[in-house]
Amino acid sequence: MKKIIITLLLGFSAVLQAQISVSGTVTNGASQPIKGVSVYIGAIQKGTKTDENGKYTLNNLPKNGLSINFTYVGFMSQNIAIKNSEAIQTIDVTLEESIFEMDEVIVSTAFNKIQSQNVMKVEHETIKDLQQKGTSTLIEGLATIPGVSQVSTGTSIGKPVIRGLSGNRVLVYSQGVRMENQQFGDEHGLGLNDAGIESVEVIKGPASLLYGSDALGGVLYFNPEKFADANTFKANLNQKLFSNTLGSNTSLGLKTSTENWKFLARGSYNTHSDYRVSGGDRVTNTRYNETDFKTAAGYSNARFSTVLRYNYNNLDLGLPEDGIGAQSSSKNTALPRQAVSNHLLSLNSIIYFTNTKLDVDLGYVTNDRSEFEDSDEASLQMKLKTFNYNAKYHLPKMGNLETILGVQGMHQTNTNFGEELLIPDATTNDFGIFGTANYEWGSSSALQAGLRFDNRKISSEVNGEVGEEGYFQAVDKSFDSFNAALGYKTDLATNFTMRLNLASGFRAPNLAELTSNGVHEGTNRYEIGNSELKTEQNFQTDLNLEYKTDHFEFFVNGFYNHIDNYIYTAPAGTIIDDNAVFNYIQSNAKLYGGEVGLHFHPHPLDWLHYETAFESVTAKKQDGDYLPLIPANNWNNTFRGEFDNKDWLTSGFATINISTTLSQDNVSGFETRSAGYTLVNLGLGGTVKFGKTVFDVNLNANNLFDKEYNAHLSRLKTDGIANIGRNVVLGINFSI
Repeated sequence: MKKIIITLLLGFSAVLQAQISVSGTVTNGASQPIKGVSVYIGAIQKGTKTDENGKYTLNNLPKNGLSINFTYVGFMSQNIAIKNSEAIQTIDVTLEESIFEMDEVIVSTAFNKIQSQNVMKVEHETIKDLQQKGTSTLIEGLATIPGVSQVSTGTSIGKPVIRGLSGNRVLVYSQGVRMENQQFGDEHGLGLNDAGIESVEVIKGPASLLYGSDALGGVLYFNPEKFADANTFKANLNQKLFSNTLGSNTSLGLKTSTENWKFLARGSYNTHSDYRVSGGDRVTNTRYNETDFKTAAGYSNARFSTVLRYNYNNLDLGLPEDGIGAQSSSKNTALPRQAVSNHLLSLNSIIYFTNTKLDVDLGYVTNDRSEFEDSDEASLQMKLKTFNYNAKYHLPKMGNLETILGVQGMHQTNTNFGEELLIPDATTNDFGIFGTANYEWGSSSALQAGLRFDNRKISSEVNGEVGEEGYFQAVDKSFDSFNAALGYKTDLATNFTMRLNLASGFRAPNLAELTSNGVHEGTNRYEIGNSELKTEQNFQTDLNLEYKTDHFEFFVNGFYNHIDNYIYTAPAGTIIDDNAVFNYIQSNAKLYGGEVGLHFHPHPLDWLHYETAFESVTAKKQDGDYLPLIPANNWNNTFRGEFDNKDWLTSGFATINISTTLSQDNVSGFETRSAGYTLVNLGLGGTVKFGKTVFDVNLNANNLFDKEYNAHLSRLKTDGIANIGRNVVLGINFSI
């Protein structure tokens, strides 16, 4: 570690280069200036907006391979490279009108291209758009993205599922750091609050080339809130109210920036009572309370950029045990309950050399998870501490060829403090090294390839007595894996794009799979681990076809995913302490399916949008049986009207969403089928002006007709407990 610090310090002292200043004018197709265009450089997290004459200026920029992103609602985004050879330069931009979504820069992939240039198809959604759907939690919003769903326990606990894979097969990144919070358990949620998050990017498929073990199924990459534009101060207050849970979500944020320094802070509090099912009854002890605080400070100049971020999240949540029992609107959790606190500290630094740069992410995550069964003394308490590092060196660009070499790793310890043990005390060490290259030719073709090697070492301590519940044998295992990825993008015809990606991924067995010996919370079964489990290894083929014109957009995503040594639980046919025994075993498996959809904007009805998407996943083991916890097929339809009144309302919208989930009959041996259902959701909102007072408002009615239904991935389904009934959500956001 000392050598790394010394190298970084020497790098700072060695970098001597002139700064760059860029200015220009942004106009529309009629050569009229556009006011309020976002002019942003993501690499150094610095931006500004155009004035009433469409002019902008950015000073004190590094002289190395930066790109400026120009975005404005209703226009196509542009991503333009800054010339390294000119200290003072002018970049004038003409934006073309577009009724479809803005083309965002994708951060989760190595080369940070805008999506239209990206070889890999990545879903990008802003948190603002997800919040306008009126969902109660971050994971509920994510589950509205095609190909993404959730394993849920009421409204308080949700785990992401990407194309049928979840748990340790899906990585979650926040602030550029992988979140580690015992994600192997279905009863363990994300540990993230949507306040202070700008957007989310979803990689649907193996991303082990960039992220190592556990990215076998995909990645959720959360981009933090942007800093204020240079030489500005901003503050905002957001308040949301929820009828079903009598809930409230309050968030207050402050941020300011100079030419070089930037700072922000945001605090939020989220509190909910037991959720109500269709008909009026509440599900006892599904209440929860959440406190979240985020802060960040950054500095950038012509030689380097650095950002330090910190996130504290504390969650107090009840665990439903009696189903619909004693009715209460209290927000104080009862027993049994969980208390989970997360601390996430991250440091991102970029050092700019003459023709290259070094990008370093360091992260430290602590997760303290306690469970209280029948008293205020924790019966189970686990503390997980994780240190992450990720360094990427961008080699000098050779013509149209960009190359990155990287090293990545993790040191993690798990320590138990309660009387009960879910997993043993253990240490995990990861190390990986990779290289990837991107080559572009013509105006629309690109090829991207990479290779990576990883090693994971897991060692745990022995605990308990042989033959007794709670006995964990000592484990000392090492897992190696080579992985590769190859992607190709091209325009088959005008407005018609194809992306083809081939990639492998891997996942080392987790501690629960290797060492389990007891009844896990919420499973109602006795699980026995297998220390001889092998590494899961997969190979996936992805095909994306997109056709887009001014008024019509159509896409098809198809995938085939073959997994060797897929790990799952199977009944042993025996009983221990009145619980059925399940063993961890392995078999080859295959998953296939995809998403298809269109967005239609009929002319001359310029205010009307129609969007539809269908998603499907089929997952089978080698013997032909189906895999468990696979989401049902879904067909989602949205009609959206947009309107403005220049005197008092801008960006107004009204939506009706009809989401049809088909029956899930393809179930594993110990699952039950789930009936289909249709939910209707309404939304209304916009930016309201009263004199000098301006605020955003949205009103949503989810499950409008109070439909009673059981989602297939609900952990309460086996107890006959339905999902949430009608929920009216009011959200107001004041900005100054």
